Amino acid sequence: MKKLLTLLALTMFVMPAVLAVSVGSGIGVDIITEDFEPQVWMCGDRVVLDDNVEPGRVTLGGDTMTERKHNYAFEGEQIAWDIVVWDKNGKEKIVDVFGTLGSAQGYGNDIEVNCDQVAKPNPNEFAKCNARMLEETVDWNDDTMEAYRCTLTVETPLSMYGEYWITVEALDMDGLSGTMAENEYWFLNPEIFLSVIGDLTFTDVRPGTSSYSETLLVGNDADDGSGVMLDMFISGTDFYDSSSSGAMCPTTNQLSLSRFSYFATNGAYSSLTDVRKVAPESYVPIVYGIGFNNPTAFYGKNEILLNSAAQTNTKLYTPGNVLSPGNEIALTFRLDLPEPCNGDFDTGSIYFWGEAI
Repeated sequence: MKKLLTLLALTMFVMPAVLAVSVGSGIGVDIITEDFEPQVWMCGDRVVLDDNVEPGRVTLGGDTMTERKHNYAFEGEQIAWDIVVWDKNGKEKIVDVFGTLGSAQGYGNDIEVNCDQVAKPNPNEFAKCNARMLEETVDWNDDTMEAYRCTLTVETPLSMYGEYWITVEALDMDGLSGTMAENEYWFLNPEIFLSVIGDLTFTDVRPGTSSYSETLLVGNDADDGSGVMLDMFISGTDFYDSSSSGAMCPTTNQLSLSRFSYFATNGAYSSLTDVRKVAPESYVPIVYGIGFNNPTAFYGKNEILLNSAAQTNTKLYTPGNVLSPGNEIALTFRLDLPEPCNGDFDTGSIYFWGEAI
């Protein structure tokens, strides 16, 4: 009995020692944060601005070109976007935001202009950005978002000529890029030409009578695919006899431009509805002018076709007076030769002008 008690006591002594020993183990933690591609959203204030060289019929330098209805732009004109860039890794990771030009949509095209950081938009302005991640609307976040104004000025044709995709791109510290979804397609510095088909010749005109020319076609021959719309004008000078012939018509060696007039047709429009027409044939007189260096002096009087609304308000265009590429206006000229008249009047000009809208 005494031996048994000894064994039990020993057992009771050992057991607590076994229970007091603890064993632990651990595993490593590997957290990989997503390298978030910057998101670029265009906000509501995207505009095209006029240059400071030649004012348009409607806009002056720096004004929004509401008259430009097609995708072309000329040297000095500007395209501007207000944008927001979002990087969930933190706005500090945004290293560059810029406008690009290239032959394909998306990132990686030539960098043409850097964007300016601006103050964050107010809630109403931010709502115009339609900020979304897949189907979820994204709220403004001071820690992950920045606002920018990007203004691309069209350079000379030496560096910018032809058709380009244009967008805004953001680059982060990891080399990841995001672009504005709204890529735009522009024809920059398209070449503008007028075509004149036919000759303005009056042969053996009897003094004191009216004579008519063949019908001429004056057309918009701008670059194919440019979409350039031309507002059309006409002007002229007096005419003189280049030979020493003793010309007189009717009182001096000069044939006045006032002796010339024209009838124009373009689609549904013609000189019959022109506010300047003269009865009985509705021909329109030609106004003096040798240069288009001051186009505002032409508005409301030198258009080939002009209605009363555009004559009263020179900010308006006359339907039928604007030509798209490949279209023409047909003009027939009348010469009312005075009596007496002598001489061959071969020096002087009638000019046609086209101003891109």
